Amino acid sequence: LSFAQFEREVTSERIRDKIAASKKKGIWVGGNVPLGYKVEDRKLVIDPAEAKTVRTIFERYLALGSMLSLLEELNAKGVRTRLRRLSSGKTVGDVPFTRGPLAHLLKNRTYVGEINHHDKSYPGQHQPILERKLFDAVQARLRAQANVTQSVRAHSTALLQGKLFDDAGHLMTPTHALKRGLRYRYYISRALVEGRKAEAGSISRAPADQIEAKVVEALRAQPNVELPEELTSEELRSTVRTKIKRVVIEAGRLAIELADEPGKRAKQPPLFVEWERETGRARREILLPDAPTDPRPIRSESRSTLVRGIAMGRLWLNELTSGKARDTEEIAARERRSKRSVHMMLSLAFLAPDIVEAAVAGRLPRGVGMTRLTDLPPSWSHQWSLLGFGRRP
Repeated sequence: LSFAQFEREVTSERIRDKIAASKKKGIWVGGNVPLGYKVEDRKLVIDPAEAKTVRTIFERYLALGSMLSLLEELNAKGVRTRLRRLSSGKTVGDVPFTRGPLAHLLKNRTYVGEINHHDKSYPGQHQPILERKLFDAVQARLRAQANVTQSVRAHSTALLQGKLFDDAGHLMTPTHALKRGLRYRYYISRALVEGRKAEAGSISRAPADQIEAKVVEALRAQPNVELPEELTSEELRSTVRTKIKRVVIEAGRLAIELADEPGKRAKQPPLFVEWERETGRARREILLPDAPTDPRPIRSESRSTLVRGIAMGRLWLNELTSGKARDTEEIAARERRSKRSVHMMLSLAFLAPDIVEAAVAGRLPRGVGMTRLTDLPPSWSHQWSLLGFGRRP
């Protein structure tokens, strides 16, 4: 038995050496035939129709600059992987491209006339499909995107990275978007990342802060889980990842599977937490008078004018009380306004705080602007009555 085992190992080593020597000579020794080629007389020969598809894929990736955009475009055009028939008679392939196979195709040095062997490549005996300039440009773009992805993952604050799934079984990966200088974090279904939108679950994109807050809240409610409030972000991330096995996001709820506790054979039942996507916009309740009026909120231009008037009135009142301005005539001369205009602006400084708050929040009804709010009596309750808002709450 020992000699038989030794003979098998020697034979395997000789076969490996022979394959390596053949590849160093650029000889095709078998395996999966890359898209764009076919085998004739045990040699790779260009398939014109498939070669055109390969060139298009490389050119479009360079033009789009995004793997996701390229996947969406290929799927929209119906570009699929090659159909292969195995020796058993079973067929594989002829499916839409996904991220993994597409990345392998874009990195395959066979298309520039080389033969791959592990992490090395050698000049091949077959004709290249791509020009070296195009292939190198694609590799540079892939490396740049890989560096960005690694940097993002290294500094990721995603609490549920690798733990959150949609209800179709796809992993939800963390991502973010920048809007007006603010960074918004999301979890997005892997099916969406790979351009397979139709295969994603009922919730394919969810705000990270809302989901993470719900999960932490559910964990703190468990009697056998200790999750103090004073934990640092890193300690919280480590604790949550240890306690949670999997979170599935469904329409209307989260299904949280807790990790098995050491020494206990019984599997813990999942936790179900109600969840609805928050719009992110604060609800604005319009302050309407008792009498019928326009139910729409104040126009943005009117609101800006009113808020600016209130601010100027308060500023001028502060100048008068502190002695920085002698009287309203001095302010009128400085601001190039009439004395009556200054008095009107000063009256805005005595508005009830509730009315000022409603003005700043845009909750005043349309028609209640600068003209309606000047020269009101100093009593706040009288102001509410004159405006028709009823009794002051």
